[in-house]
Amino acid sequence: MPVDFTAIDFETANPSSASACSVGLVKVRDGRVVDRVHWYIRPPFPHDEFSEWNVRIHGITRDMVDDAPGWPVHLPALREFAGGDVLVAHNAGFDMGVIAKTSTAFGLAIPDFRYLCSLQVARRTYHLESYRLPSAAMAAGFEDFSHHDALADAEACAAIIVHAAKRHEADDVERLAHVTRVPLGAIGPVATQAQQSAHGPMALQ
Repeated sequence: MPVDFTAIDFETANPSSASACSVGLVKVRDGRVVDRVHWYIRPPFPHDEFSEWNVRIHGITRDMVDDAPGWPVHLPALREFAGGDVLVAHNAGFDMGVIAKTSTAFGLAIPDFRYLCSLQVARRTYHLESYRLPSAAMAAGFEDFSHHDALADAEACAAIIVHAAKRHEADDVERLAHVTRVPLGAIGPVATQAQQSAHGPMALQ
């Protein structure tokens, strides 16, 4: 199988994981970027306060998202864009938490996604003083991007995975995860079922 995946990055309005205000998505097919999208998201009450700290980081203000659709519109579009892809994100636990918490805030079911963390892959691929996204992306040959712009960050994340796959001679993300010993994670009902299978009564037999 070729190196196919969807890279994702969120920005949030405040420290709440349910305050998604921007998302960037980059689709990779056979190690090449073939599609990209960016959406502003209107955070739900009571997670819609824009903190000074977050605004200083990403530059997104309340006025910029006032007319943007909410998560109930964006979630189906995200699922359509990603399809059955593994999602890849830098510090993926944060981005998967945003999907889960924002979905829950709207009373929506948490979608099924498998995911791979490019931060952990970078740690097993490069020898760097820092594994923050700009440093890891530079090691992958992706430089001079606008950090904390969701689409630019997703593209940087994609570049890390593509470069790492070449370094490790991995022909798909599952193989890359295996070679680097970075486990594929999962969210949604499938993840819950897997955890129950691993820790429930049947797992003891």
